[in-house]
Amino acid sequence: MTKKEFVELFGAKAELKTKVEAEKLTKAFIDTLEEILVKGESVSFIGFGKFEATERAARTCVNPQTKKTMKVAAKKVAKFKAGKNLLEKMNPVVEKKAAKSRKKSK
Repeated sequence: MTKKEFVELFGAKAELKTKVEAEKLTKAFIDTLEEILVKGESVSFIGFGKFEATERAARTCVNPQTKKTMKVAAKKVAKFKAGKNLLEKMNPVVEKKAAKSRKKSK
């Protein structure tokens, strides 16, 4: 899904009057999220998931084409960890089976 498609769907779900309004709200949300992650903080939406900024350590790796070793510098990355409710909606059958098997094993 592209940003344009997302804005249209978001506007329809939120019953906004114009696409401009939906785009403005989407931009505000993304800008706020970026600002928080750039500071190195995290944002948690209970049940949906958690966005966080983490530090990836410097490392050495091998270029698969040339087989030469190269150094990769340390950098900050953004990570998202899905919450329980989102995972259950994405995998309804798998989650229910896993929950049943956990109850039986106790």
